[in-house]
Amino acid sequence: MSGHSKWNNIQHKKNAMDAIRGKAFMKLSKDIFLEARRGGGDPDMNAGLRHAIEKAKAANMPNDNISRAIKKGTGNLDGVTYEEITYEGYGPGGVAVMVDVLTDNRNRSASEIRHAFSKSGGNLGESGSVAFMFDKQGLIEIEKKDGLDEDQVMMDAIDAGADDLRTEEDRFVITTSPEVFDSVKKALEEDKGYEIDRAEVAMVPKTKTALSGEDLDKMDALMDALEDNDDVQDIYSNLEEA
Repeated sequence: MSGHSKWNNIQHKKNAMDAIRGKAFMKLSKDIFLEARRGGGDPDMNAGLRHAIEKAKAANMPNDNISRAIKKGTGNLDGVTYEEITYEGYGPGGVAVMVDVLTDNRNRSASEIRHAFSKSGGNLGESGSVAFMFDKQGLIEIEKKDGLDEDQVMMDAIDAGADDLRTEEDRFVITTSPEVFDSVKKALEEDKGYEIDRAEVAMVPKTKTALSGEDLDKMDALMDALEDNDDVQDIYSNLEEA
């Protein structure tokens, strides 16, 4: 019986991991689809698509899935048509939240996102209601390793066209304008030989809001609900991280 129970536990964990992987692949496929629809199916000519493919490969997404998503985006494969929507609102304690959605059903997504906000004590706002509290920036992260000198990394980043560099506990974070993000990443990675740990164009908050107690618990619940939504691609907030 113990062996049978152990097998059931293993199978349960495997099924749970498969579900998580499937959800992640779905979101990555939508991202690839969207970038291919925006700028074409050639990653050499479409930086957004190239980044989406890189993220998918980093998550071990099969090449067939990537190819199928590109074909859907360029209209070479019949399938569902997705719509890109950004929702803005305030979470518990007045935390500003932006939610990027890619959906085949606008009404369903609006209802589910609104429900997640209201359940946590927050509320959705009109377009532009919190966007002014964020800057769109390119973020490039390089893990600190022996032999990496901060001044040299800073010089290389600035020479490549970056705006700034800040040092965190275990990494360097380089910021760029969205327009030069791809060229800076390429220069650092290919020309200077840096190993880039993470790179994306994101909405970066201008100021942060701190929460504690019940408000923080409600904010965690809101983020969990949004992350569990298959239509949600990205979530940005100005929550001050502990």
